[in-house]
Amino acid sequence: MTALIRFFHHLYFLCQKELLSLFKDPRMRIQLVMLVIIEGFLFGYAANYNIEEVPYAVVDNSGTASSRDFLAHIAAAPTFSCTAVCGNVQEVSELIDAGEILGAVVIPEDFEKKLLHSGQAPVQVITDGRNPMIASMVTNYIAHIAADWSAAGGFAHETVTLETRTWFNPNQLSRWTFLPSFLAMIAFVQVMFLAGLSIAKEREQGTFDQLLVTPLSPTEILIGKATPPVLVGLFQAFMVFLIARYWFDVPFAGNLFTLFLTLLIFMVSTTGLGLSISSVAKNMQQVLVYLLVLMVPMVLLSGLVTPIHNMPAFLQAVTYANPMRFVIDAVRRIYLEGAGLCDIAWDFVPMLAVAAVTMPLAGWLFRHKTT
Repeated sequence: MTALIRFFHHLYFLCQKELLSLFKDPRMRIQLVMLVIIEGFLFGYAANYNIEEVPYAVVDNSGTASSRDFLAHIAAAPTFSCTAVCGNVQEVSELIDAGEILGAVVIPEDFEKKLLHSGQAPVQVITDGRNPMIASMVTNYIAHIAADWSAAGGFAHETVTLETRTWFNPNQLSRWTFLPSFLAMIAFVQVMFLAGLSIAKEREQGTFDQLLVTPLSPTEILIGKATPPVLVGLFQAFMVFLIARYWFDVPFAGNLFTLFLTLLIFMVSTTGLGLSISSVAKNMQQVLVYLLVLMVPMVLLSGLVTPIHNMPAFLQAVTYANPMRFVIDAVRRIYLEGAGLCDIAWDFVPMLAVAAVTMPLAGWLFRHKTT
């Protein structure tokens, strides 16, 4: 019992020393607090695939009452903003090349004639394919508007109508997907950097040898180095949660305990990776290079932006070794679906497996590479 008390006593003072070294530096305080707040707002506002304004141009080669009524129907949509009326497609091309419009609607000369004879008339929609997702959304928006106009004018009668509903995100707002995922990403980035720089920073400052001659055992030093990054990561994730929930009004359907338990398990696995890198690297510059080389593919293979099932089969297999893939899936399900521990239990298995490998590896590297 005395040994256990001494262990926690040593751990407490080492964690206190690490946290004081972090928060006593004004630049580090700005990075740990203000940077998270700024990034949270940037993700909420900028990382948005929903189109709130579509600047477009029109080419009305028909010049009839029907074409003007159709174009007025598009202009009445709150999302669309007509910025130019062109005489030909060449003028449209120049506007798209300059990035001034996202699309154009071209009305053919025989538009009204075909409507009166057959009830159908083709309309050309030109979009900027440099962003395929935005181009697809603009086309879909105009298709819906055209269908409404046709039905209102009696030109087309659909025999089957579709009523669609999107679960967990009824308005299909992309920030509802990005902000919950950002809880995991900010924890990942900060924990990896803090854990990765901890030992290398001590070595550069010349205090690491002093740490080794203290009564602290290597295990105590390792756990003491791992705990503060996890605490800071949980604090930063909580700040992002408050921004998402109360500023952007992304409804939270889950349980806070389940959410932060998931983040805690994930951060333990990433802390092991960071400490392993810190034990191998000779200075802080090497740590930064190793972290960037490791973190970029982990983020790309996490499913944060590109769905896992859209990746090649061999990359899908690689993602099973990436704990970020599973924490993003778990956090999204907890936040948006209200999933419980039983629902996301299988996401814990890969994260715990990575932690079971990286933490002992960090301990072995710490004992053999730093003494």
